[in-house]
Amino acid sequence: MNNEDDNIPSQSAELADQGQGHTPDEISEPAPASRDQGYSAAGEVGLIKSRRSFTQNIWRGLKTAPPTALFGLTVITTYAIFAVFAPLLAPYGEAEIFPMSYAPWSDEFMFGTDQLGRDVLSRLIYGARNTVGIAFVTTMFAFTIGGGLGITAAINNSNWLDNLLSRSVDVLMAIPGLIFALILLSMFGATTLNLIIIIAVLDSTRVFRIARAVSLNVVVMDYVEAARLRGEKLPWILYREILPNIMPPLVAEFGLRFCFVFLTIAALSFLGVGIQPPTADWGSMVRETAGLIQFAEYDFTAAMTPMLPAAAIALLTVAVNFVVDWFLHKSSGLKD
Repeated sequence: MNNEDDNIPSQSAELADQGQGHTPDEISEPAPASRDQGYSAAGEVGLIKSRRSFTQNIWRGLKTAPPTALFGLTVITTYAIFAVFAPLLAPYGEAEIFPMSYAPWSDEFMFGTDQLGRDVLSRLIYGARNTVGIAFVTTMFAFTIGGGLGITAAINNSNWLDNLLSRSVDVLMAIPGLIFALILLSMFGATTLNLIIIIAVLDSTRVFRIARAVSLNVVVMDYVEAARLRGEKLPWILYREILPNIMPPLVAEFGLRFCFVFLTIAALSFLGVGIQPPTADWGSMVRETAGLIQFAEYDFTAAMTPMLPAAAIALLTVAVNFVVDWFLHKSSGLKD
């Protein structure tokens, strides 16, 4: 037995010299002939797969996306382009006034003018920047407040803090959000900053509930307990163990919250306490041109003018929901 064991290293050296063995520096990818001859453990270990880049992962996901998700991504991308490049794409200024009010659709004014003589198309384009941009900032602020407090309530060991935050959220959620926003905006003034803060605080209650729920499901896992036993600090556990496992539902909730915030801002602007003139906003544009609907019998295109900002609101809402549904399906791990 000892003689056979002593011969093993010499046999391996001979095989390496003949090109039949593998040393750690030589293992890269099995030769084509080894694939044809059958399974090789050394070949499987030596087969190195390169990690896909971020761009490759995006392209791979887009190729498998359903038509509804592609439609939603196309609409969102188009809105983003109009929002970023509004001054370059709009034919006239946001508040530029022309002598003729309620001008009909023409080559000069594609969608006519409003009651003050402002170009409707230009205000639609600028409205994408104002309405969508303010809604996005408000949603980010709401997630910063609600998500941070929700995760803190879940990972904190003191029950009194969890009970205090949860009961405070219950009180805010018991009050109708739109009515509460109307009251607060009437008290503190309908400025853009007040609009963002008030809607973000009211909407953060919904974010708090879902952030706390998904965090409670993660903090009881064995790998979180193992990290605590290793002596890891709380910030490390939060960013390395908890956040990566709660991001999919939070990202999906971000899309839904954005839709609700977007519709809330449009509703407040329609009621006159949202984004204030002369800033272009789709909700206020519907209110300002709503009187043209009664002239549909005489000029159908004029009656369609208030439908344009309303259609822009509805289209973006549907597009975001399509993308959120696709993301939820992908993050769930279910196969078609």
